[in-house]
This record gives sequence, C-alpha cells and structure tokens, in this order.
Amino acid sequence: MSISKDEMRSMLEKMLKIRHFENRVKDLFAAGELPGFVHLYLGQEAVAAGVCSALRPDDYITSTHRGHGHIIAKGGEMKYMMAELYGKKTGYNKGKGGSMHIAWPELGILGANGIVGAGIPIATGAALSAKVQKTGKVTACFFGDGASNEGSFHESLNMAGAFKLPIVYVCENNLFGVGTRQTDVRGVQDVAVRAEGYGMPGVVVDGNDVAAVHETACEAVKRARAGEGPTLIECKTYRWRTHFEGEPDTYRPPEELQAWLQKEPIGRFKDHLIKNGYFTQDEIDQLESSVVHELDEAVEFSRQSPLPEPEEALEDLWA
Repeated sequence: MSISKDEMRSMLEKMLKIRHFENRVKDLFAAGELPGFVHLYLGQEAVAAGVCSALRPDDYITSTHRGHGHIIAKGGEMKYMMAELYGKKTGYNKGKGGSMHIAWPELGILGANGIVGAGIPIATGAALSAKVQKTGKVTACFFGDGASNEGSFHESLNMAGAFKLPIVYVCENNLFGVGTRQTDVRGVQDVAVRAEGYGMPGVVVDGNDVAAVHETACEAVKRARAGEGPTLIECKTYRWRTHFEGEPDTYRPPEELQAWLQKEPIGRFKDHLIKNGYFTQDEIDQLESSVVHELDEAVEFSRQSPLPEPEEALEDLWA
C-alpha cells in the first residue's frame, strides 16, 4: 500500500512530539519538578505513531503504564498531558491521574493503566460494545510483552476470537518486563504465535519502522472494521531507558542497548523521507522547531496552572 505525504508528515510529527515530550519529562523528573513515577516511551515512538495513524478519530485505544506515546499519537495535546504529570487541575484528569492513568474518552482514549495487562479486557469490552451497537469503531489495544503472560491477555483474546470482535491487539515487545528478559519466562520466542490458539492472525513487524507498523496496522484495522475479527500484531522494539526513571540499569548489556540505538525509528524515517524526496532537511527542521516551541509552551502552561483543592479529591468518584 502507498502512504500519502500528509500521512508521512503526521507520523513524523507524532514521533517528534513523543521523543521531545519524553526527553523533557526525563529532565523535569530528574530536577524534582514532577511527582510520582514516570515510565518513558523513548525508543518505541514508531509503534504508537504507526498504529494510531491507521485509526479514525472516533476509534478507541487502551494504553499502559508507559502510555505517554500512545496518548500523543491518538491526538492528545501536550499541554494537558504535561499538566496532568504536574498534578495540576488543568490536566486531562484534573491532576488526579498522573503519568500512568491519563484518560480522555472524547479522543477515544479509554485510559492508560498502572496494572500490567489490565487494559486488555477494557479494550475487548469496548470492541464488544462497538459490535453490539454497530458503530463501526475499532479498538487498538496496546500492551507489553510481559502482559502477554497474564490471564487477562488469554481470556480477552479467546473472547475476541470467538466473537470476531473489531479489535487490534498490539504487543510492544521491548524484550524486558521490568528487569526480566521475557524469553527467560516465556516458552515461545514470538508472542504473535499465540494468536493461532485463538483463531486470529498473528503478525510480527519491525517496531522501529513506522511505515511497516502503519501498513500492518491498516490491514488489521480494515479487517476488523469489515467484521472479520481481531489481529495480534507484535512490534519488536526496545526501550532506551530502564523500567522507570531512577531505576539502576543493571540488567541489560550495554552493547545490546547500543545496537538498538543504531536502529532508532525517527532517524531512520527522516532519512527515508529525505532520500526519497518527500521532505527537505529544512522542512523537517522547521517541523521539529514547531514541536519544541509547542512543548515549551506546554511546560510553562503546566507550571502556571493551579493545583487542585483538597476537597476536589472527593469529586468525580463513582461507586
């Protein structure tokens, strides 16, 4: 399939936003400006950008504890995200969600989630609702390789396969679950082979090639929207940072990280766009400058925003 110039620009812009947002979050957290914990998406930008570029604005996604990239790729604004990380009332969830629990249903973002694998049944329920209500919506469900060992993964894929639900399961295989190499605790090399047991296609794709991710996701979304059921996509990638900021990097060989840094997704995509005449270096530099300017404004917006009042802790609660 061919990817239009507008789609290429959109994917590059999303990846640049994710890269710069996460680098800024890294620095702000190290400086003590941000509360709580942050789990950075650096190195995995092509997965979120490639998949979300295949979706409609009204489609759904569910995310993970490492969810900043998914939210930006689905259309989330950096200033409301950054305000949420600061714990400010101008954030997407009034400062109550923080880094790991940003949700904004108006954009189809059904929530990041701090519990491993917990977004998978939520996504499956959203897909079931879309099928029952005949809305034509598709759900993209992001999760890590570690979550594929959870019961929620297997129960959800079984239901989706049985009922031919309109959902695309996206496993971001960055090789490690916290500090555990996943091939040490999983009997298969590829998570995608597990799809066969639930009656759906399983596809392995280079998760650092945004065009390949986009094309694979487009096929899966088209299949889901046509009523042909779910697909499991396994994106092979690598996170640059440790599981969370501040954790010692004692479990990964330095040469492994360096090898993956050489395959980083944004530089690869920039080279492709320039070599094939889609954009000039100046055009890409201008786009990147505008992203940085928007991010600077997002940080200032967040710093100037008010904190929630103590009594607001009891608002927006349901039981």
